[in-house]
Amino acid sequence: MSFLEKLTGPIGTPYRGQSEKKIMAESEKEKVEKINDWESSQTEGQLSIDVYQTPADIVIKSTIAGVRPENLDIAITNDMVTVRGRREIEEPVVKDDYFYQECYWGPFSRSIILPVDVQTDKSVATLKNGVLTIKLPKSERIKTKKIEIRHHEE
Repeated sequence: MSFLEKLTGPIGTPYRGQSEKKIMAESEKEKVEKINDWESSQTEGQLSIDVYQTPADIVIKSTIAGVRPENLDIAITNDMVTVRGRREIEEPVVKDDYFYQECYWGPFSRSIILPVDVQTDKSVATLKNGVLTIKLPKSERIKTKKIEIRHHEE
């Protein structure tokens, strides 16, 4: 037994004035820190989506259960939509305690190139029962523009 162990007790046991409960709390704190380190080292997740059209709209649907509307950001241009967000873990679980871990927790994003131009100012997003629905009215602009061929005499 080392000199330090004689003063504090065997390694892994509480020393004078330290309860086992405190050691357990410190151990749990270390586990949570490891979880946070693991989460921050992960890359962004990618949303699963459905994209379809109606006569008037392009519609994007995605299941994003567990995401609050304030944790979502949707950016729309006339030919692309980008959805970014974060799914927060409500209670930390030590990685070694999982039997299965198929749900993605943390930041996610998805960019969708649209097949037609849309009217960004009339687009609407709703979140109901964990399903995000984005309706993008199709642009009525004529895509094909004819140009006049000028006759150039030399």
